[in-house]
Amino acid sequence: MSSEIDARTDFETRLGRASGEAGGAAVALPPPGGLTARPGRAQVTLSWDPVDGAAGYLVHVAESPDGPFEPLDHQGRDVLSVPHGPYADTTGTPGVRRWYAVAAVASVDDVGELSAAVSSASTAGDGEPVAVVVDAASDEGELDRPWRPMIGSEHLSHALSAERTGGQEIGAELRAALKAAHDELGVETVRAHGILCDDLGVYREVDGEPVYDFTGVDRVYDMVLSLGLTPIVEISFMPRDLASDPSSTVFEYGAIISPPKDWDRWYDLVRAFVAHLVSRYGLEEVRDRWAFEVWNEANLEVFWSGTPEEFFRLHDVAARAVKDVDEGLRVGGPASAAAGWIDQLLAATKEPLDFVSTHTYGSPPLDLRPVLARHGRAGTPIWWTEWGVTPTHFNEVSESVFAAVFLLRGMRSSMGRLEALSYWVVSDHFEELGRPPSLFHGGFGLRTVGELRKPRWWALAMLAALPSRRLTVRASGDGADSLVESLAAADPSSGRVAALVWNGTLDQSKAAGSVELARRVSLRFTGLPDGDYELRHHRVDDDHSCVPALWRRIGGGAAWPSDAQWAELRAADRLDQLHPPRAVTAAGGVVEVDFDLPNPSMSLVELVPAAG
Repeated sequence: MSSEIDARTDFETRLGRASGEAGGAAVALPPPGGLTARPGRAQVTLSWDPVDGAAGYLVHVAESPDGPFEPLDHQGRDVLSVPHGPYADTTGTPGVRRWYAVAAVASVDDVGELSAAVSSASTAGDGEPVAVVVDAASDEGELDRPWRPMIGSEHLSHALSAERTGGQEIGAELRAALKAAHDELGVETVRAHGILCDDLGVYREVDGEPVYDFTGVDRVYDMVLSLGLTPIVEISFMPRDLASDPSSTVFEYGAIISPPKDWDRWYDLVRAFVAHLVSRYGLEEVRDRWAFEVWNEANLEVFWSGTPEEFFRLHDVAARAVKDVDEGLRVGGPASAAAGWIDQLLAATKEPLDFVSTHTYGSPPLDLRPVLARHGRAGTPIWWTEWGVTPTHFNEVSESVFAAVFLLRGMRSSMGRLEALSYWVVSDHFEELGRPPSLFHGGFGLRTVGELRKPRWWALAMLAALPSRRLTVRASGDGADSLVESLAAADPSSGRVAALVWNGTLDQSKAAGSVELARRVSLRFTGLPDGDYELRHHRVDDDHSCVPALWRRIGGGAAWPSDAQWAELRAADRLDQLHPPRAVTAAGGVVEVDFDLPNPSMSLVELVPAAG
């Protein structure tokens, strides 16, 4: 996964071989038409017409009409392309005109020609309020929930550890975080690395002959099932006795990243492993609820010391071994970094693919449906088995409200076009680059050491709180649908209606917040049954539902809290209300709510019919 790259590693080095050295035919797409640039306070909103066959779009910017035009860098440190517009550029200086052009992207390797350029300058004056209108009488179908199928975790043997970090027991807290993801967020499966690593003793050679021992794996997967989850089995990494180069490793725990020294023994190991799982847990269970993914981010040299061709062979041998146990077992890949090697695997593999998986950080996931269609695989499930706000560990953006709003943007963007968007990872009990040195250290977890919930957890909790039926929402104003976004849903049985509204940008230079990007929001519910309601307004910003902000105020630079500070942090670990619940009346089917929405922040506004 992308996260293992040291935070000091630059973007080009991170991608390594991810830029297409595995080959694959280029696809030429025409430039988008209809590009517009609408100025607003401290932002310019870009919109364009979609291009058939595009997986995404790469926004370019120049300081003059003659260029040079360079990709607009929102500092996500991974794929800068976005799946669609509109796009809010918040990187410019108010009053300074810039020129924009957009290219359609067939894949991360194939960027098309630039569109005709347009120019605009953001303004420094007061921003136009954003009007959000929810039609409570509409019904757009079941609300998609792409976070539910999967969550990421540190290697799962870590959840059995009785050792301590920051005074807290590692295994107990990692298990608690996984269970909370299932119970509170509705998550169904967990993906992690390293199930074949030597700490579980799966494979060794005695007198030159293979010996299997799956008792360690049984302990791990029994634990996962006890939490209500099922595994997405990442078939990685290479056992030492099977590795062609045991000295090629990654992570603090020394995961071996080399190809096997014997391909027949690799096949035999994978087949025996999968057959054991089917025997222990039942064919119907493993076929219907589990899945198998081959390796992790082999298009990065840090995760694969072999050639691209050797990886495709690794994938096909492992996939064949899975299918030889039972054709109904699900297997997929390439589990690549930065959305790479998808075309290449689709062209190279000789084995069935039950799903296509990849990763990205710092941007919403691209739209892979056109890529699959080009290869005659339309309808294949799409799983982003890793996704997050940053690919770098020890990055303070992971503790921010900015990251929570980023999560909402990605989930909304993904609805209806992919099957799983798995946030990486559930807990700060994570040791790939060393165990956490302090409470808020820029860890990937949704929950801290000590089991405090970060703003990103609250983003998923707010999404989980939305009712079942998606409603039509229309927005207008300064940054509507680019800076300020929204979702709304209703529960027909109870009459509860909820709107989730947030203010954020992809521009990580604004991760600490921007006063200029704050907006006044007018939220209007229409089509309601007339009558009395209770209005509830929950908020996440630096002053609400944000234990990292509290720790900045009370921590005094300490690595870990004192007992008194732990108590204060735990008391603040809640989803705050912006104001106490209040009674409102729908007249003519309308309820209106006005509020300020800082940047970054998010609000969940609910209308609950009054009892009686």
